[in-house]
Amino acid sequence: MNGFSLERVHAVLVKEFRQLVRDRLTFAIMLLIPIIQLTLFGYAINFQPRHLPTAVLAQENSRFARAIVAALKNSSYFDFTRQVRTPAELNALVRRGEVQFAVTIPGDFTRRVARGGDAQILVEVDASDPSATGPALAALEALPEQALAHDLDGGLAARGQGAPPFQVVVHNRFNPEEITAYNIVPGLLGVILSLTLVMMTALSVTRETERGTMETLLATPLEPIEVMVGKLAPYVLVGLVQTAVILVTARVLFGVPMMGGWIGLSLGTALFIVGSLALGFLISTAARSQLQAMQMSVFYMLPSILLSGFAFPFSGMPAWARAIGEAIPVTHFLRLVRGAMLKGQTLGDQWRELLALFAFVCVVTALAMARYRRTLD
Repeated sequence: MNGFSLERVHAVLVKEFRQLVRDRLTFAIMLLIPIIQLTLFGYAINFQPRHLPTAVLAQENSRFARAIVAALKNSSYFDFTRQVRTPAELNALVRRGEVQFAVTIPGDFTRRVARGGDAQILVEVDASDPSATGPALAALEALPEQALAHDLDGGLAARGQGAPPFQVVVHNRFNPEEITAYNIVPGLLGVILSLTLVMMTALSVTRETERGTMETLLATPLEPIEVMVGKLAPYVLVGLVQTAVILVTARVLFGVPMMGGWIGLSLGTALFIVGSLALGFLISTAARSQLQAMQMSVFYMLPSILLSGFAFPFSGMPAWARAIGEAIPVTHFLRLVRGAMLKGQTLGDQWRELLALFAFVCVVTALAMARYRRTLD
């Protein structure tokens, strides 16, 4: 043996560095992932969501009703995006997830406040994601003492003394006990399907390309689309088995409610599985090795977990982060799964999410086929 040589170490070091630089995709991912993580955690993630979409049903147009709405707006936790006329319309907005809070001010509210009766307002909360509503609910506690402080004058001044002039009745819907597992476990269905199907498909096709067997298949009378369907079909079965296992486990171990919406959930699951497989195939056409395929899959999973509403409240993100999240298929699939299991949504409630998943499947499949033909002709 010639002993330890710094010169030989330097030669190996230079060789590895040059090889790393030549692998531009890996080098770019290594640089981009820390930047993306810092940006998302620093700017997009917010554990105290504000400006939550809120609907109001004011059954009287009085000074007191307007004062309550103004007080809620001033708290910065509530943004009144809809004003409805009937309880049924208010209920539909909450069930579809278009608003996080629904405020009802009864028609006899002013009369009850004036005579010192049991005046109340009702605040219905979409509690399917408890972390998104906690700070806003805390802000409601101060509402009875502050909302009418400047309106109880003259003969009503005495009502501003002592007990609060009204009460806020909070009704947590879809998850009244605010059990975190009811939100996380259904969300895991989308994350697990994405992680396994995208990565498995990308690795499988890339492995065939590395070994040269993909070109051998294309040299046979098989059409490229036949090769693609034949390779991806088994993974559809894998995705369906995973879905069944997760749903059964969610019910048996965690007691997650199964409220219905099975038709929409089945359609959405099928679209999501096909779209995830197509995305994995698209990744495989860009990756030159299995390592690159895995890196690109992880690169896709990072925003899927952070910006979809799975780990952090979607409503607490800034507008630019929500726009990115809307472009991620996991976001729409999570809404569909949670809406079906926790809210019993119908197809009429789920069509937006189903349309988004269908568009994702069409776009990704078209890109995958176009890229596939160019690279493996």
